[in-house]
Amino acid sequence: MKILTAAEMREVDRLTIERGIPGPILMENAGSRVVDYLREMFSPLAGHRIVVFCGKGNNGGDGFVVARQLFQRRLCAELTVIESFPRESLSGDAAQARAMLLAAGCATFPNIPEQALQATLVIDALLGTGIKGPAKGATLDGIRAINTRFPHALKVAVDIPSGFPTDELVAEGEYVQASHTITFTALKRSQALSPSYEAMGRLAVYPIGTPDELCEDNDRHKLRLTRTGDIARLFAPRSRNSNKGMYGHVLVVAGSVGKTGAPAMTGIAALRTGAGLVTVASAGSAIPNIAGVSPELMTELLPQTTAGHIAKAARENIEILLQNKTLLALGPGLGTDPETVELVRELYESVEQPMVVDADGLNALAGGSLQTHRTRILTPHPGEMGRLTGKSAKEVQAARLELASELAQRSGATIVLKGDRTVIAFADGDAWVNPTGNPALATGGTGDILTGMIAGLVAQFLTDWKRAVAAAVWLHGRAGELAAGELGEQPVIATDLLHYLPTAIAECRAAV
Repeated sequence: MKILTAAEMREVDRLTIERGIPGPILMENAGSRVVDYLREMFSPLAGHRIVVFCGKGNNGGDGFVVARQLFQRRLCAELTVIESFPRESLSGDAAQARAMLLAAGCATFPNIPEQALQATLVIDALLGTGIKGPAKGATLDGIRAINTRFPHALKVAVDIPSGFPTDELVAEGEYVQASHTITFTALKRSQALSPSYEAMGRLAVYPIGTPDELCEDNDRHKLRLTRTGDIARLFAPRSRNSNKGMYGHVLVVAGSVGKTGAPAMTGIAALRTGAGLVTVASAGSAIPNIAGVSPELMTELLPQTTAGHIAKAARENIEILLQNKTLLALGPGLGTDPETVELVRELYESVEQPMVVDADGLNALAGGSLQTHRTRILTPHPGEMGRLTGKSAKEVQAARLELASELAQRSGATIVLKGDRTVIAFADGDAWVNPTGNPALATGGTGDILTGMIAGLVAQFLTDWKRAVAAAVWLHGRAGELAAGELGEQPVIATDLLHYLPTAIAECRAAV
């Protein structure tokens, strides 16, 4: 699903009208979708007392349509419509929507009648996606009234909570504290990215008549939210004539003495996501522990330093191992021995195969050149991203999409910036936002699992590797949600994700 800025949404609306779907029809459809949502979520709606706040723009017009349909169809116990604007200032499609409401016999009020304060549902249609700067005047009064004078009512925002910006992730002023938001056609930027999406409450996206290709197939819109429909085709049934050689051979170069769990988890995760074969190569003295974790993992001993890390001399061994491998996963548990750091930088530059780099692999690259013309997938958390970009973790969190996209386009690598709403930024300017995941993933080892999942899927789908990266991130987050749903957030450990991965994959397969 594409994510649009305010300007992109205006252009989509303009093109929709140009194609022959008039503005009043789009407004009518939007109001109808809101009523559909109310009937679905708050049944029986006939028991509710509803107040609709309408502004003077198209968002207010949507509100007038909602009110007219509720009134004409007698869907609620009591209805009050509040106009937060001078009546002479209304024009265009919104004025037509108001006229139709009045013609149906429904009164409107400039202020809140006393009896309306007992409302159980408040519909916010004061401001839409075109706001610039903080709300003020009568609109600000309406926002404050919704937030403070209806303490027991659920607040439902039309398109976006009034006062909240469409493109920025932090509101400059006050905004409606919505418990539900119904938006139209596509997600808006602030509805998809952390932390602003939390301000939307429960969020639903409804079509209102805009042709799909104006959003989905338009290359000008570079930001997308990962949905199961986007990745489902990767999980279609395999050919009955399959063999392990058809699904990639992942080489994991990771681990060191005392850090043997990380490479083992990476390798198992690659297998669990469908890689045909996985070989883990690590410091020689670490291999017995790695091999003991899972008999399905093949292992290779590499030269090591006196401290038990992979030595620079291992490069020749790794190059020989790579001769029949599909992909290299590099980094988990490597440590920061200077020889290992030098080895990582050399491999990053020279290896022809696609490469997934995480953890100490990223630390080794920090301060060096990330420039590449090969497939390189870097998976930093905010601290690692800070080291790669020279920023603090706080600065990274404040501009996650911008920094990930800038680094991807500057370096040529793909950046998977982990965290709430993980951002996947590609060198060509495309970016995906992942909606799955929860705090259960904030535990050691989950990044190693993700590295293996990305490696396993990319190894299977080299010709569709961008989609494979998005799929791995989605599955990782969804497995965390499923694990937390059964175990609770605190008890989840990294390897639990592998137990819930089959269910997450089944959900994707169901969307084929």
